[in-house]
Amino acid sequence: MEEKSEHIKELRRKAMKLPLHPGVYLMHDKTGTIIYVGKAKALKNRVSQYFGSPKNHPAKVRRMVSQVDWFEVILCDSEFEALVLECSLIKQYRPKYNILLKDDKGYHYIRISPGDWPRITEAKQVLDDGASYVGPYVSSWAVRQSIDEARKIFQLPSCNRRFPQEIGKGRPCLNYFIKQCSAPCRGKITAAEYQEQVRQALDFLEGGSAAAVRKMTEEMNEAAENLEFERAARLRDRLSAVRKMTDQQKVVASSVPEQDVIAMVQNDSERCFEVFRFQNGRLCDRETFFVKEGGTDREARSGFLQQYYGIRDRVPPRVALDDAPEDQELLGQWLSQKAGRKVQIHVPQKGEQKQLVSMCRTNAAEQLAQRFGRNTGRETAALDELARLLGLEKPPVYLEAYDISNLGGSENVAGMVVFENGRPLKSAYRKFKIKTVVGQDDYGSMREVITRRLMEYRKDPDSGEGFGRLPDCILLDGGKGHVAAVEPLVREMGFSIPVFGMVKDDKHRTRAIAADGGEVAIQSNRSAFTLIGAIQEEVHRYAIGFHRQQRSKTNISSTLTSIEGVGITRARSLLKHFGTISAIRRASTEELRAAPGMTRPAAEKVYRALHEDEFEGES
Repeated sequence: MEEKSEHIKELRRKAMKLPLHPGVYLMHDKTGTIIYVGKAKALKNRVSQYFGSPKNHPAKVRRMVSQVDWFEVILCDSEFEALVLECSLIKQYRPKYNILLKDDKGYHYIRISPGDWPRITEAKQVLDDGASYVGPYVSSWAVRQSIDEARKIFQLPSCNRRFPQEIGKGRPCLNYFIKQCSAPCRGKITAAEYQEQVRQALDFLEGGSAAAVRKMTEEMNEAAENLEFERAARLRDRLSAVRKMTDQQKVVASSVPEQDVIAMVQNDSERCFEVFRFQNGRLCDRETFFVKEGGTDREARSGFLQQYYGIRDRVPPRVALDDAPEDQELLGQWLSQKAGRKVQIHVPQKGEQKQLVSMCRTNAAEQLAQRFGRNTGRETAALDELARLLGLEKPPVYLEAYDISNLGGSENVAGMVVFENGRPLKSAYRKFKIKTVVGQDDYGSMREVITRRLMEYRKDPDSGEGFGRLPDCILLDGGKGHVAAVEPLVREMGFSIPVFGMVKDDKHRTRAIAADGGEVAIQSNRSAFTLIGAIQEEVHRYAIGFHRQQRSKTNISSTLTSIEGVGITRARSLLKHFGTISAIRRASTEELRAAPGMTRPAAEKVYRALHEDEFEGES
């Protein structure tokens, strides 16, 4: 261990001798393999940071530094030149600690089977099987979407029946009745008519909807002039289907003809990048990438853009992001140079573009949720959005929320609820009776509760259950005053847990989140707003429920324990046996005697005390 520490110190001494000059640095392991490539505006400052205190680095960087045997640098004339060189070196060496995106999508084809009844399907390679192939296409998603659209528009079968062998041997499927199949299985169409449908579908797939519409319009007019009214009617229906499909696609369309929309969502271990590609204003492809968590969000976005466009020839004139990357201006210059024209990196704030980015982020959240299966896409999106709003490094997977409840300072209690992965974890809920604070002092009560909770953690640290697990974030039902009262206490006890307040409006609804020094508005962030609102309602319900329970016990105590011979244990036993005070009052002496823990003298005293008015009337 000492040898390793000395090696890191030696690397730091070498780094401190580097110039304050732009350049690229390459980290090597003991075998000489390049494990990381980075750029720097000032090499000395950037490289020396790696070999400083490990507490300042995330886990991924610490692992990388532990494997560095030596490093080398390449000086550049500008930071932009360093960025271009970094991208080139990453593409060349594929270092394990850079964000790795493999260009392994492969090619995909549209296959048209041979024979009088051809089928249109997707294929991953061209075979010598007598079939015709259209392509290649980079995106399998785009191929599947296009084939599905063509089948519906031109009423081509998607079943596994063989023609002409199975014509007339079975009932048509549902697609025939909803007019998405022409039912060759029932002989509803001739081979020539079927082949015409396939030809028109291929025109649609190869030329797009606009070209297909033009060609079918010409054919329809020609058929009408030749008095081929049935054929003209079929073409008219297909034209209508194409236009209807085009209208549906406008829901996922962009006024910008060609652009990429990219959004990122993360959980506690990975990030998911979703890419929507638009051409001719239409969503033509989507891609999903998972990368191991590491570095800040801005660094991750910058690294992703370098990797993604570094291994692709196509760069659109516009890239819309959900948030700004590191070195946005430099990246824009690099992409412009690579594309040979101006490329704009844009972070939309409103309108259609903002909606497209939000949709892209929602899909990224769903992909991440499906990958891990711990929560839904909505919950993943809410936690990611909350982390962005609060400036947290990671989404708060394990949240604790607290609320104080009392009535004029009496029966002072607190409730603690826990949300894990955006869902209530009721087994971890806890109740507190305030012991040291007298009267109505919410700040003092909250300080007592948080102190007791953290002291319980110290008794059994890192057990991973109940109080033995620290939260990623503490939420207090209150504003800046509550945060100011609790946050210094948490730090004094040696914990670095973020503390925030949940601020309510006049109608007791969530309005904002109180942070150290101000408030963060959350109404415009729907996912986070919904999650915080649910947490605030749940902790309020839990705390006030406990408070009412304590008041109920106090009332019972004052009613039953005031009777001679009845203590709190016997009072609870009676209430448990009969259910309510009214039921106890209606019971006879013998029924009271039959209750657990009761004696005849005690039963007679209870009966007489609860029917005191009757005895007074007799006397």
